[in-house]
Amino acid sequence: MANNIEIEAKVLIDEKSYQKVKEHYKKYVTSQYTQTNYYIDTTDFELRNKGIGLRIREKNNKYELTLKTPLSEGLLEKTDPITQEQFLDLKDKNIFPETNIKTFILMLGFDFDISQLKILASLVTERIDVEFDTGIFSIDKNTYLGHVDYELEKEHNNLKEAENFLVDVCKKCQIDYTINKVSKEARTLNALKEQNK
Repeated sequence: MANNIEIEAKVLIDEKSYQKVKEHYKKYVTSQYTQTNYYIDTTDFELRNKGIGLRIREKNNKYELTLKTPLSEGLLEKTDPITQEQFLDLKDKNIFPETNIKTFILMLGFDFDISQLKILASLVTERIDVEFDTGIFSIDKNTYLGHVDYELEKEHNNLKEAENFLVDVCKKCQIDYTINKVSKEARTLNALKEQNK
């Protein structure tokens, strides 16, 4: 199981601004790809209600299970690779993968049985990455539950510096800077709650 501290700043932008940023950085793009996040929780959102995120990410036909728990700055990420078969077992049969993350969730002592965890929704990201000395800058188009949104993300080891980087990007591209504190997972699950009302 890999452990990582994720610190990133995000800005939600409109489609016109997204096109401007794409155009501005097109000469510097280091990679482009599509990835799908499958968000996992109980139907009562028991993980989400405790600020915990759980997802499977599919990218280039590879799958990884990631658990995110809040820290004072950023998130502690625990990640385990899983097979396509394990992914399909969870998706189709609600069999949670035998991983270190499963062991960790059981150690946390939740009031629900692990068999209650299921894939509730997914989000597809068309991502453009630009690599800087200070880490990766991503330009994202996200599609989920009938919604499309656009987002800039900057990973860094310091939140303020990541935010300053995005302020600078927005100035260069002459677009509005509005920090986004709502994660992709939260936006997707909020859309799911709205749908289910």
